Parts: sequence; structure tokens; C-alpha cells
Amino acid sequence: MDNIAGQKSGLGIATHLATLLLVIVWIVPTVGLLVTSLRDQDAISETGWWMALQGAPLTFVVEVPVDDQQEGEGGGWLLETNVFEGESGAALPDDVVGRATVDAFGVSRLRGANLAPGETAETRDGVAVTVERDGTLIARSPEQMEGALNLPMALIAPPQITLENYAEVLTDMDAEDRAEALEQGRSLDDLLFSEEALFGPFVNTLTVSIPATVIPIVIAAFAAYALAWMDFPGRGLLIAIVVGLLVVPLQLAFVPLTIIHEWFGIGKSFLGIWLAHTGFGLPLAVYLLRNYMVGLPRDIIENARVDGATDFEIFWKIVLPLSFPALASFAIFQFLWTWNDLLVASVFLPADTESTVMTRFVVTNLLGSRGGEWHILAAAAFVMIAVPLIVFFSMQRFLVRGLLAGSVK
Repeated sequence: MDNIAGQKSGLGIATHLATLLLVIVWIVPTVGLLVTSLRDQDAISETGWWMALQGAPLTFVVEVPVDDQQEGEGGGWLLETNVFEGESGAALPDDVVGRATVDAFGVSRLRGANLAPGETAETRDGVAVTVERDGTLIARSPEQMEGALNLPMALIAPPQITLENYAEVLTDMDAEDRAEALEQGRSLDDLLFSEEALFGPFVNTLTVSIPATVIPIVIAAFAAYALAWMDFPGRGLLIAIVVGLLVVPLQLAFVPLTIIHEWFGIGKSFLGIWLAHTGFGLPLAVYLLRNYMVGLPRDIIENARVDGATDFEIFWKIVLPLSFPALASFAIFQFLWTWNDLLVASVFLPADTESTVMTRFVVTNLLGSRGGEWHILAAAAFVMIAVPLIVFFSMQRFLVRGLLAGSVK
């Protein structure tokens, strides 16, 4: 009685739970990377991305002047002020003043901010200090206070989303340097395409990935139709060769391909890497498309031939539109492969900065010289995955249909 209509089997529930778990495992790091890329460097170093909405406590040594603010009170002296106002507030960063609250404070630099707001502690000079969460400070002393109170405080600024990380990684300049460069007459194009900026490698990666995805799809579509619906000698052998090429490591072809490229004068260039990615992607493309086209209704093909349609007309007007799910499936795989590629780009592209792609740029420039600047690395990483995410989610409805092509008869 396990398969009664209207009841879900235990296997189906387990499948849904496993799918949900995989989705969570995949999406949590992506959300974390996005949140991290939108936070400033101090917030990233203080708290994890999951605490971004709570604000990050930043430690400052607040210098509170006392000479002109204290008043006599019952044989002692009283100072009442707010650390976010006056001279003490002026010494704090602008993005903290007016938005922050006191998370902790202290009366000794050695012990740091070890007291909760509202508690009272004495300094070495016998001054009793109390700091409230809103920054109100009350200090009492039996003798007149001189100079200033230097109090370590942990201030929590409300979360602030910023796109400055992306602007900095795309131009290799912070806001101040960009403003100065623009005032000196440099154009925005000069900033975006400078040697240390990510925007140039981003454009180069698009230049590599789009043709390296379109070219093998076009060639494989013609080849798959021929292997699926045209009868000619050696067709079975060609199909076997295509299947065999699926298991050949692409590293074996590096040396022969570089030699062939030199023979034809291609060398290391965008044309060379387009042809290399085309060759490496064709076996999977032909295999995937051929399996899908074989599963198309035979009656449609035969009726078109009876009506006098040529093979090209059948391919262009009937087979190609019906094969769009398979084409989209391969396009997703090929684009993701070429976009994230580092090995093939290192072999078939020049080592100069004008031709570098994002994967090489991040490894050689950002990880090498700016490995500790996580706000820059997070922004660069999300720029790298943003385009693949857009491609995947816009075409994912065709992915399963294309991958299951030919599996069910």
C-alpha cells in the first residue's frame, strides 16, 4: 500500500529534503559573499557577514576635554557631556557620529573597553566615570579635573551598505583618488581600463566567453543534425570518436595546439583561445545535441522531406527551433567553463595586462598584492560570479530538459 494515489512516498520526501539542503548549501555562501562585498573594511574585520544587520563594534580612544565643561558640585567637580558632540565628537569619523551607540567603554587603555553602558568605574586619578548607551558621559571628581579624559570605547554604527568596494575594484582607486584624478583631467575610460583595474579584465573575459560559446554551438548543431538524421558512410565511426573524445583530458592537447597555432601564425591571441575552447567543447556539444535531435518525432522530418524540403531547410526551420533546450543546456555549461577558466587562458593568451582575464587578474594582482583587503576581494569575486548567475537563472528552465535528452524513449 506504499504507492496509493494521493500519498507521497518516503523516497519523494527524502528527495525534496536533499534538494532543499543542496540549495541552502549553495545559496548561503553566495549571499555571504554578496553581503561582504557591500560592507566596509572595518566592519568585515570586526564581525561576520551574518551580523551585518546588527552593526559592527569599532573601538576608538575618545578624548573628552574637561577644562571648560566641568562645574563645582558639593565639594567636588561634575562633568556632564556627550561623547558624540563637541570636540570629542569632531575627532570621530563622520560616518560614526550621529549614527553610533556605545557598546562598551573603559577607563584604561590597557584593559580596553571592558565595561557595559551604565556602569561606573574610576580612573587612576580617582575620577568616577559613567557612560550611557546614547553617549551621555557623567564624570565626578573630588578635585578639579585637568586636561582630558581618554576613554576607550566600542561604538556600534548602524549597518551601512556601500558600493564603494565595487567602484574601487573596477578602477583601482578609492573615492578620494578618483575625484582627484578626474579633477586632473583623466577620463572615466582611463580609470576603468588602467592596468590595476578589474574592468578591463572583465571586458576581456566577455570577449573570450561569448565567441567561445557561440562558435562551438553553431558547429555542433550542424554536426549533430548530420549524425542524427543524415545517412552517410562512417557515421557510426564518427559517433564513436565523439564519445571517445569526451574522456580525453584537454591537457594532452596543449602542446600540439600551441605548435599548430604557431604554424598558422595565430600564436597567443583571442582567436587562438576561441579555437581552443571550440575544440575542447565540441565533443560534449555534438554528443548532447545529437542525443536530443535523435529523440525528435520522425514523422515531422519525413513529412518535411516529402514536401520537398532540403536538409538545410529541415535543420534551420524545424530541428533547430525544437532543439533550443539542448542548445541552452550546452550554452550554460560552455559559458560557465570559459568564464571561470584559468588554465586555458594562461596557455593561449599573452601575459600582458591588455589581454588578461579576470581569473588571472585576481590570482596575480589581487591575491598577490592585496590579499588582506577582503572588501576588495569580495567585490571582485562577486563581479566574477554575477554574470554566470544571470546566465544560469535566465536559462535554467531549459537545463534539465536538455540534459535528459535521449535518456527516455
